[in-house]
Amino acid sequence: MKRENERKPLIKTLYTADPSAHVFDGKIYIYPSHDVEHDVPDDDDGEQYIMEDYHILSMDSLDSECVDNGLALSQNDIPWVSRQMWAPDAVYKNGKYYLVFPAKDKDGIFRIGVAESDSPVGPFRPQADFIKGSYSIDPAVFTDDDGRTYCYYGGLWGGQLEMWQSGAFNPDEKRPSGDDNALGPMFSEFSNDMTEFVSEPRHLLITDENGEPLKAKDEERRYFEGPWMHKYNGKYYLSYSTGTTHFICYAEADKPGGPFRYKGRIMEPVLGWTTHHSILEIDGEWYIFYHDCELSGGITHERCVKYTKLNIDKDGNIETIHPYD
Repeated sequence: MKRENERKPLIKTLYTADPSAHVFDGKIYIYPSHDVEHDVPDDDDGEQYIMEDYHILSMDSLDSECVDNGLALSQNDIPWVSRQMWAPDAVYKNGKYYLVFPAKDKDGIFRIGVAESDSPVGPFRPQADFIKGSYSIDPAVFTDDDGRTYCYYGGLWGGQLEMWQSGAFNPDEKRPSGDDNALGPMFSEFSNDMTEFVSEPRHLLITDENGEPLKAKDEERRYFEGPWMHKYNGKYYLSYSTGTTHFICYAEADKPGGPFRYKGRIMEPVLGWTTHHSILEIDGEWYIFYHDCELSGGITHERCVKYTKLNIDKDGNIETIHPYD
């Protein structure tokens, strides 16, 4: 039975996207990006995604009203940021709430920053500088059962992931193509105080059913952006967007750092170019939070956050969602 709010825009007073959903103290909090209305033309580098700040959303339950808790963090509050505060995530550690976010620095390079608050809705106090050694976009933060906290991140094209293959930023770096191995998302471990990476960031390996790395030409399965990590029955499930083909797919591993084996497709394409999600267990059931462009009638940079139920069998296999059925 579908819930009243299911597959409907959760908030209509502002455009939101890229929802990272969590339960803190029995309440649902959603950490989205905040789309801005404008007339900048679309391009492959994402210049149309201008986002300047974050508003945290909350719900007492899946059936209750979704509330905008107001401005939580602005680019004007952060010394190193120039523009484009894209998809964030959040984590609770050490009695604090940490907002982990990407933004372009003064040189136009995407970095990952951290801000903290005593409240899950902010306001958040940013650290003075970005995380050293970080680059690209879409950080997803996962704390394992042993308390160790990991960051999964990275996006192709405008997300600049492929521009770092040489070990330094090179905007003219050749993109993997054809039979080249696809680039996986980046993976690193945070320090306990969330001020630095304590492991060298590295690309995660995603393989096919035969253990062979997915290829760049395999656009229906290879990684593009928007990673998320959840754990189910002791296994680690990396889910992500394929970008150009607009699917959300997933892969399984025995360890948080992989290697991951491709398992299948979670969601068919939504209205709009991007697709970005999070997966959350609530009261013993699983849900996926995602976005589309229904509220704006298809304008790619004016999106709205939704959720729907996720069906997972005992072996961890996820049923494919057709978002408009």
